[in-house]
Amino acid sequence: MAYEQAQKQTQKEHTLSMQNREKLSLTGVTDVSGFDESTIVLVTAMGPLSIHGEGLHIDRIDLTVGQLEVRGRISELRYEEAAQAGGFWSRLFG
Repeated sequence: MAYEQAQKQTQKEHTLSMQNREKLSLTGVTDVSGFDESTIVLVTAMGPLSIHGEGLHIDRIDLTVGQLEVRGRISELRYEEAAQAGGFWSRLFG
């Protein structure tokens, strides 16, 4: 089996469902990096995710199964791309 296929099979599925920009349900969450009333930073199976808004709070969290529920006024969801390792030359000739 190719390495890429094995890696995809071990990754948790990541889903996101939002209702009226006030309730957000996620799966595939592996960690919560930080949170306050305006920002929640998560690590998901698809990379880091920042949730921005007002009056945000975590209603339910179960990292053993990767589920999280957020309530508040959600204004932005942003996935961060992982920085590529190595310098310019290693990326160019890698």
